Amino acid sequence: MRKRAAWRRCWWRAGIWSGAALALVVAACSPGREGRAGQAAASERPLAPIDWKQVDAALGKAGSLQPDGAYKVGLPRSDLHVTAAGVAVKPALALGSWVAFKQVSDTEAMVMGDLVLLESETAAVLGKLQESGIAQTALHNHLLHESPRVLYMHIAGRGAPARLAAALHAALALTATPFEASAAAPPAGSFGIDTAQVAQILGYHGKVNGGVYQVGVPRAEQVTADGVEVPPSMGLATAINFQPTGAGKAAITGDFVLLGSEVNPVIRALRGNGIVITALHSHMLADSPHFFFMHYWANADAVTLARGLRAALDKMNVKKAG
Repeated sequence: MRKRAAWRRCWWRAGIWSGAALALVVAACSPGREGRAGQAAASERPLAPIDWKQVDAALGKAGSLQPDGAYKVGLPRSDLHVTAAGVAVKPALALGSWVAFKQVSDTEAMVMGDLVLLESETAAVLGKLQESGIAQTALHNHLLHESPRVLYMHIAGRGAPARLAAALHAALALTATPFEASAAAPPAGSFGIDTAQVAQILGYHGKVNGGVYQVGVPRAEQVTADGVEVPPSMGLATAINFQPTGAGKAAITGDFVLLGSEVNPVIRALRGNGIVITALHSHMLADSPHFFFMHYWANADAVTLARGLRAALDKMNVKKAG
């Protein structure tokens, strides 16, 4: 009865208004207005902060909060001694396992990652992750003709961050992945390639990490997975890595993050500059827009290779450097 009386009063007021004023009165009388306002206020409320130290403790390795809000932990496979095309591959070039967390509620996070595994480790890790509710979104190569052979398992999950971290630790404990902190970098000296010139050509600056010059180039689009926005540091920035190999040369590898329409233009740009395509595949299952990841390899003059990589970037919708 009270609801009917309220509606009569609302419609009586509406009867003496018209146009935009009428629309405002009707909106004010609409059922559930207070409830929707409360939901909107709740959605704008800042999330309770996650204690990332609990994630560190459960995973067995400390990470760092990224500028884009993700919490990322690097797990380089420094235990492996891999060669590709005669180059001893440093962990930072192509053997860097990582996991990253994005908070999605007061108590939950989304996790994504890329685990570097020997063939003999793959089945056990996959089984352990499946038991813990962490999904596989891809399993494939990134390199060609490497020895020993290395596979890359991309993962995704959602839940309490510390629980996810404990599940990841249990799976990686089935491998020889080191959990201790990486060794301190050697004293600064001649790096072997002109990183300033490389950065100028690429149009993006990077940093030296573990003997490798690393550059990340984010996409211009906003990307979601299962409806959650995914920041670039969770594997959605094109990765460009230079490992000096002497006399101004460098081995390069990484992956381009591409829309379907960009795949073949980028292939042509890379091949036209002597850069070999080593893999083309997806890393995620429910990303929007859907991306393909193209891995590559070359070992030649670093400045020349930088020009080839720049030609490929020019075929993509990348975010302009700040």
